[in-house]
Amino acid sequence: MATNILSRITKALLAPVLALGATVGLASAPAHAAVWSSCDQWGNTGLNGYTLYNNIWGSGAGAQCVWANSGTNWGAWADHPNTGGIKSYPNAKKVINKSITSLSSLTSSYNVTVPSSGAYNTSYDIWDTDYDYEIMLWVNHHGAVGPLGSSQGAVSLGGHTWNVYKGNNGANEVFSFLRTSDSNSGTVDILPILKWIKDTKGWMGNETIGDVQFGYEITSSAGGLDFRTNNLTVSGG
Repeated sequence: MATNILSRITKALLAPVLALGATVGLASAPAHAAVWSSCDQWGNTGLNGYTLYNNIWGSGAGAQCVWANSGTNWGAWADHPNTGGIKSYPNAKKVINKSITSLSSLTSSYNVTVPSSGAYNTSYDIWDTDYDYEIMLWVNHHGAVGPLGSSQGAVSLGGHTWNVYKGNNGANEVFSFLRTSDSNSGTVDILPILKWIKDTKGWMGNETIGDVQFGYEITSSAGGLDFRTNNLTVSGG
């Protein structure tokens, strides 16, 4: 099964290389040339200061593989059935481990290629070290997906305008920021968002931010879909 899946990933990734030629370069490297790949449910590795994670965690999931040319250039092929519920969150994680007030900056840039079918969101998932608070930043989404909790209105922060939702999943508070229009590339200034939650809204205290994850929360991708992170950088200090 894994060999067959990796073969399908290779074909999907090789197509744009053949179409665009040598100018595409390493950003479209086929799966067989990737530095790392895994079809394991919890497959993970560290590259260039990031942790890559296949992370097939939801019930009723299908097959999924993740590949990486580097910690900042990676992707996933997923074939999850057309049913409800999140199946997976393939992602790259950068550890921060600094309190909100001790951070002088926390920014990220992203560039992705996502499918025009399926149900998913492309999102940052930001956690405190105790996992009491989860801050999600959706930069795009497609299909029958939606945030947890109730609407808190719209706000312009970090270079984007978001629709904000606040909820609880039974284990932690969840603050979701959904970009008012889909974006496949951009830069997010994350620190003002954290300060707004802490200072303006008072929804959390001076938490220590453990890590910043970026990836694809996939609900369905029947037939096999490709999710590509062309470039991702997370920096803070």
